Amino acid sequence: MAVSSHLKIALPEYDARIRTFIPDYEEMLDVAAASLVAAERPLMAVVDLGTGTGALHSRVAEVARHAALIGIDEDKGMLGMAARRLAVHAPRLIAEDFVGAVIPRCDAITASFALHHIEQRRTKKALYARARKALRAGGVLVSADCHPPTNAALAAAGRAAWHAHLASSYGPRKAESFLQAWAGEDFYVPLDAELALLQSVGFATDVSWRKGAFAVIVARAGRSRRT
Repeated sequence: MAVSSHLKIALPEYDARIRTFIPDYEEMLDVAAASLVAAERPLMAVVDLGTGTGALHSRVAEVARHAALIGIDEDKGMLGMAARRLAVHAPRLIAEDFVGAVIPRCDAITASFALHHIEQRRTKKALYARARKALRAGGVLVSADCHPPTNAALAAAGRAAWHAHLASSYGPRKAESFLQAWAGEDFYVPLDAELALLQSVGFATDVSWRKGAFAVIVARAGRSRRT
C-alpha cells in the first residue's frame, strides 16, 4: 500500500503533514542521522529502507558526505519526490518492497517510520538477519520509529502525548480516529522486544533517543578488524 493512501493524504502534502502526525519528527530524524557516528568504519554506502520522500536520506547526506546513497521503497510516487530532493547527491533508488528486496552491501542501513509496517516478528527478524549480512564489519543499522514502553502506565502516557500532538492540529476526536486507524494497520513493537530481535541475529544495540512512544535504535554489526 502506498504511504499516502495509508495515511489518507495527497502525496504532495506528505512532507508537511507528517510533522503534524509525528511529535518531534525533525529532532528524531536529526538524531538518527547523527547516530551514524556509531559506525566503526568509513561510510561509503548507506542504504535507506522505506525511503519515502528522502527526508532521512537528505540528513544522512550531510553527515556521510562521501557516501553513495541507496534508497529502497515500493512507492514509486514517493521515490519520485526523493529523487528530486536528493538530486544533487545522485542517489540510487530501487522501487521494491524493502522486506523482500536484496539489500546491497553497505556500511550503514537506515530507516524512519518504515519498519512498523512489518506485521510478523519472524519476518522482521529475517529482515534484520539479511541486514546484518549486508553490512560490512563495523557497520551500523539506525531506525527511528514508534516503540512503546512495555510498562502499561508508561505506554498510556506515551499514547496520551501522541494524542495531544495530533489534537493540536486536528482536534481530539480526529486525533483519536487517527490513532485507532493506525493501530489497526501498523505494528508497534515494544522497545525491549525490538532490541531483542536485533540482538538475536548478532547486533549489539543502543538507544540514542527516546521520548514517549518513539525511539531511535542503533544496532552495531561488530567491530572492524584492525591491523
